[in-house]
Amino acid sequence: MKIFLTLFLTLLAVNLSATTIKAIKYVGMVHLSESVAIRMLDFEVGDDVSREAIDKAVKKYFKQGYFNDVWAEIDEDTLTFNFKEKAIISKIELKGWKENDKEITDSVIQIKKGSLYDETKLEAAKKRIIEAISKDGKIDSVVEIEKEYLDNGSIKITFVVNEGEKIIIDSLNYSDGLMLDTDLFDDVIANKEHEFMGWFWGRNDGKMSLTDLQYDPLRIRDLYMQYGYLDAKVNEPFVRANFDSYTADMSYQIKEGEVYTISKITINQVVKVIDDSKIMEVIDLKDGEPFNIKTFRDDAQDIKTIIADLSYAFVEVVPDLKKNKEDHTVEVVFKITPGDKVKIRNVLISGNGRTLDRIIRRELYLGPGDMYSLTDLTDSRNALGRLGFFDSNTIEEKRIDNKNMDLIVKVKEAPTGNIQLGGGYGSYGGLLVSVSVDDRNVWGSGINIGVKAEKSQMTQNYSFSISNPRLNDSDFSGNFSIFQSENEYTDYTVSTDGLSIGTGYRFTRHLSGYLGYGYSSNSYSGYVADSTYVDTYYFENYAKSSVTLSAKFDNTDDFYLPREGMTLSQSFEKAGLGADADFFKARTTFGKFNGLEDYVGFDAIFRYKARFNYVADTGMLPIAEKFYMGGIGSVRGYQSYSLSPLDTDDETRRIGGKQTFSNSIELSLPLVEKAKMRLVTYLDWGFIGDDTISEISRGGYGAGMEWFSPVGPIQLMFSKPLNQQSGDTTASFEFTMGQRF
Repeated sequence: MKIFLTLFLTLLAVNLSATTIKAIKYVGMVHLSESVAIRMLDFEVGDDVSREAIDKAVKKYFKQGYFNDVWAEIDEDTLTFNFKEKAIISKIELKGWKENDKEITDSVIQIKKGSLYDETKLEAAKKRIIEAISKDGKIDSVVEIEKEYLDNGSIKITFVVNEGEKIIIDSLNYSDGLMLDTDLFDDVIANKEHEFMGWFWGRNDGKMSLTDLQYDPLRIRDLYMQYGYLDAKVNEPFVRANFDSYTADMSYQIKEGEVYTISKITINQVVKVIDDSKIMEVIDLKDGEPFNIKTFRDDAQDIKTIIADLSYAFVEVVPDLKKNKEDHTVEVVFKITPGDKVKIRNVLISGNGRTLDRIIRRELYLGPGDMYSLTDLTDSRNALGRLGFFDSNTIEEKRIDNKNMDLIVKVKEAPTGNIQLGGGYGSYGGLLVSVSVDDRNVWGSGINIGVKAEKSQMTQNYSFSISNPRLNDSDFSGNFSIFQSENEYTDYTVSTDGLSIGTGYRFTRHLSGYLGYGYSSNSYSGYVADSTYVDTYYFENYAKSSVTLSAKFDNTDDFYLPREGMTLSQSFEKAGLGADADFFKARTTFGKFNGLEDYVGFDAIFRYKARFNYVADTGMLPIAEKFYMGGIGSVRGYQSYSLSPLDTDDETRRIGGKQTFSNSIELSLPLVEKAKMRLVTYLDWGFIGDDTISEISRGGYGAGMEWFSPVGPIQLMFSKPLNQQSGDTTASFEFTMGQRF
């Protein structure tokens, strides 16, 4: 009876607290539609709804994050939900640091216009700003958040930043008696001791990087392991900071241990897919030599490559070290788990709004149905880069199962064509006016068409050219051009009308050949003849009919700005096929490119370029067909075409050389990355002569800017001559457009 009475009273209480709802209303709700809000309820119109159910609905709405407050009211049989919406952030500003920098807004603040005001997110953004500033070595930074409600009900957020001060490392000390030269540490650590004139490029400014403090000991230890010190221990640096002067003293405690030599190299294939001897061929570590962790890692990657080239895309190479502390030797073990052979199921291309799919696919060495190869994948990326059609490209590997994958090719197209009406000024050509229509990828077809009309104080050029690097998507190429030019050199002017036609063939993915024919009619003017002999010998008008045969090797990763690989070309030209000029000419060019980011921590590029030219007189060698040095492409610091052997009868008249060699060392550094501007420093040196190559020797050095402008790549060079002699014509400024860096 007691149990029945208790149950009856409970049911009565629930019934008295429940209300039959005949209507549901929403007031002040913007970010949720009524239909969505109704679907979120556990009850509907006509139900008996308890207070607990209403409270649960209120909490569910509040958890959506759109509202500052939510409450419910019941008027007779009508349930009304009231909402107080959060304000919308309509404007975000930074003051005192990185103002108007959209990249910082996206990557650091991470709050977008149109999002709802949220105190928690603002505080998180504030912390991220302080962390970003601290990466520059600044401490005691303060960030305040100002809020301003606008007339439209939205809110403006301003992050007011007071940057702290940088700490300068006055002294940096290491343990005494170290065997390894501590000067080597500066090559790997980020926090370095301040040097005199630290503001100068190449000197240490001593600014502390707080985020790198925890990584510098690891970098020093890694350096020790490159010299075989496998037991080296590097403690966290001890830092004594003076916050009055914002300077610091740092010290490292280092225990080097002994150098380990390699006692044995073991290959352990879980499933044998290749002879161990083939693997040993790519391993650079040797028995009896000191261990080197860098070579160790490179060997592991090389092993992975040769296994992956056998279609084992998911191969795992797990290196291991077995140390013998008694005799300080180490056994190097490479454990290889190849997995299954992998086939390419599909190749998907995205990002090419202009370039046709087939233009991209013909550069890929992997297609649907092919077996996977890591080398083919790498070469495909580089081949797309060499086109010059894209700012960037990636090929992602999407695993389908253990035996299949898709390749996702993503490209970001670059401007390849332009209609240009403009001009400029060069130290050699003077004022330049140019009208041109040029497209290296017309209609996305890969075909290059150019029409140009150009006139300066020293030159005028008119030309039409068309070329197709892959005729009908084959390995054959073709080109045709017609041109008219007039070039005023130091001692004479030569006018040329001509045409050329040729075809090429790609023998391998890096090696191509070319066979071409050219005809031109050439006439001289503007010279001063000292005698009839000089007039007829040097400045006789002539026609040239020649055949050119050339070969080129190019395995670089980009057309305009390569960071790896080399180029090597050799051409031979024979003139004398039914025309006046009769000579044999050879040209050799070489380029080597190395990205230094792995070594210096930023996108620096080292380049070496060399050019050798030779011409032999086999009947008639016009003066315009000989070689001259000076300017961009040979020796900067001297005016273009100004370096040349002189006429023995008139020692002011340049008559060109029969052989020339020039080379350049360049270092390209990022300047303004978002604007695609780079700083380049260089040293040029060249030789030119008639009988011997060393008759004239000149050099030049300087700095310049490389800029991927909206109208194409531009080089601005500021130079100083080396080994200048009396009578030389120097040039302190030059520029070019459209050339490979």
